[in-house]
Amino acid sequence: MPHLILSDASLAYGHVPLLDHADFQLDPGERVALIGRNGTGKSSLLRALAGQGLLDDGTVWRQPGIRVGYVPQEPPFDPELTVFAAVVAGMGEVSALLAEYHAVAHAMAEPATDHEALLDRLHHLQGELESRQAWSFETQAERVIQRFSLNPDARVGTLSGGQKKRLALAQALAISPDMLLLDEPTNHLDIGAIEWLEEMLISSNVSMAFITHDRRFLDRVSTRIVELDRGRLLSCPGNFSAYLAKKEMILHDEAIQNAKFDKFLAQEEVWIRKGVEARRTRNEGRVLRLEQLRRDRAARRERQGKVELALDAGDKSGKLVAELEHVSKSFSQGEQQLTVVRDFSCRLQRGDKIGLIGPNGAGKTTLLRLILGELAPDAGKVRLGTKIQAAYFDQFRTQLDEEAALVDVISPGSDYVEIGNEKKHVIGYLGDFLFAPQRARSPVKSLSGGERNRLLLARLFARPANVLVLDEPTNDLDIETLELLEQLLQDYAGTLFLVSHDRAFIDNVVTQTIAYEGDGVWREYAGGYQDWADYQIRRRAEEAAQAVPKRAEPVAAAQTARLKADGSRKLSYKESRELAELPERIAALEEEQKMINQRLEDPALYQAQAQEAQGLARRLNEIDDELMQLLERWEALEE
Repeated sequence: MPHLILSDASLAYGHVPLLDHADFQLDPGERVALIGRNGTGKSSLLRALAGQGLLDDGTVWRQPGIRVGYVPQEPPFDPELTVFAAVVAGMGEVSALLAEYHAVAHAMAEPATDHEALLDRLHHLQGELESRQAWSFETQAERVIQRFSLNPDARVGTLSGGQKKRLALAQALAISPDMLLLDEPTNHLDIGAIEWLEEMLISSNVSMAFITHDRRFLDRVSTRIVELDRGRLLSCPGNFSAYLAKKEMILHDEAIQNAKFDKFLAQEEVWIRKGVEARRTRNEGRVLRLEQLRRDRAARRERQGKVELALDAGDKSGKLVAELEHVSKSFSQGEQQLTVVRDFSCRLQRGDKIGLIGPNGAGKTTLLRLILGELAPDAGKVRLGTKIQAAYFDQFRTQLDEEAALVDVISPGSDYVEIGNEKKHVIGYLGDFLFAPQRARSPVKSLSGGERNRLLLARLFARPANVLVLDEPTNDLDIETLELLEQLLQDYAGTLFLVSHDRAFIDNVVTQTIAYEGDGVWREYAGGYQDWADYQIRRRAEEAAQAVPKRAEPVAAAQTARLKADGSRKLSYKESRELAELPERIAALEEEQKMINQRLEDPALYQAQAQEAQGLARRLNEIDDELMQLLERWEALEE
C-alpha cells in the first residue's frame, strides 16, 4: 500500500501556478528526490505533503496511522528549550513527561537542591511513563541525540546553524518514522555529517521524499528523481545521473514539438489574414481551431531562463598572495587553551583555487583570516602579497539589510554597475540573476533563501576583486545555477578560497585543498575533495595492512625444518602427493595475487568500496606469507 498519494493538486501564489493539476505517489522503501529551479514551489509542495500547508485544489492522502517525520528548511524552535525537550516535542502527549523527567534527573545531580522533593517527583514521573509504556521513547531520543553529537542539556538558542539542523533531524528520527520529508537536510552540515546521514538514510530503509541540490547526495541516496517544472511533476526512476540523461531527451523532444506547433500556428495566422475572397469561403471549424491554438500558445509556460554570471577579476595581484611559515593560533576556552591552527606552513600564489575541508568548528574561518592577514598568529609568520582586492561571500548573509531594496543592495546611490569595461543598468543587471524588473524595488526580506543567495552573488560580482572568499555559496542554489557558478569560477583569473560542504562543487572548482587532520593540524593536498578522500582511504588501507599481526610459525614451516634436520630420506606417500600439488597451489596464489593488484590499481574501488580495499590489502599481505611458506616447503621436499 502506498504511504502517500497526491492527486490533481493545484497551488498558486499570484498569477503563476506552482502546482498545475500535479500527481505524486510515494511507495514503501522509496527515496524520492524533489528537484527544480529556485522558486518553483518545492518547499510548498513538501509542506502540503506533511500536512502543514494547504492546496488550492486537489487532495493529499496519507496511510492511516503512519508516522511522519518532517524537517523544514529553517526549523522553528523555542530558543529556551533544552535539546532533549526539543527532540521529544514531537512525541505527542508523553513529550512533556519525558522532558520533565529528564530535567528532574539532571537537577538531582546538582548539590544545592531539595533531593527528597525531587525524588518524589521522579518516582511520580516514572509511574506515569510506565503506565504509558513510554520508556522506549526516551531511549530512542537519547540514542538519536548521541548519534548527532548534541548536548541534551544545552539550550536551543545557543546552538549554531549546523547544530540546529542536526537537532531537527534528531527530532524527526526520534519518533521512528515510517516516512521522512526533508527540506535541504544537508544545509549547514559538514561533509562528515553529510556522509553519515547518507549511510543512515540508506541503511534505515525508511521511505522518504527530500529536497536537495547536493548532487553527490542525490546520486547516493535517491531511488527516484521527481522534478517540479512549470507546475508539473516529472518522474524518473534511478539516481541523478539517470535523470540527467532522460531530461536531456525530454527537453530535446519538447523543443521539437514547440517548434512544430509554432510553425503550424504561424501558417494558420497567415491563412486567416488572407484577402476578402478567402475570408468569405473560410472554414468556420478551422477558425475555431485557430482560436484554440492561440489559447494553447498563450497558456504555454516557457522554461525559466538561466542566470547570466560575469565576474571582473580587476587588476592582477602580485604573484605571491600569501606565505605562512609555522603559524599557530589558539583561543581561550574557559580555563583551557584550544589550538585551532598548529604549526601550519603554505605558499599560495595568484590563480590558485583552494578548498578548505574540515568539520564545523574546526577553524576554517580562523585559518582564512590568518591567510588574508586579518588575524595575527600567536606564533610563526604570515607574509602577504601586493595589490590584493578581496571580496567575501558570507553564508549567513549578514551583509544583506532586510529592509533595503534590491537595487540599493547592488548599487547604492547609483543606477548603474560596471562589470569589466561594460556599464549596465542595475535593473538589467538584476535581470541577469533572474529578478524581474517589478521586483527591483522589493525589500530583501521578501526573498526566498535561494533568491537571497543569488542577490548576494550579484552584489559580490558587481565589484572587481582579484581574491574571492566564498563561504558556503551553494546553500539553497538550484543545480543549474550551481553548474553556471562552477564554470564561472573555473574561468576566474584571480585567487579563490572556497569553503563548501558540496563535494561535487569542490571537485569541479578547486585545484588544491587544505584539510583539517585533527588537533589543530592542517595539511595541503593537490586536487579536490575526492583526491583527498582517496588518499585517506589508501593511507588507512596501508595502515590496516601493516597492523595485521605476524602469525605463529605454521605447521608447514615446522615440517620443513624437520625435513632439513632429518637429511636425505625417502618421501612418504602423503609427502609425495603434497609435492605434486604444490605447483598448482602456488600458481593459484600467484593468480589471485595478480587479480588483487589489478583491483587495487582501480581508483573507483577506494571511492565506492573502502572496506573492500582494506580487505584486499590484508589478503595481499597474507598471500605473500603463504607463497613464501609454500616455496620453502617445495624446496625442502625436492631436497
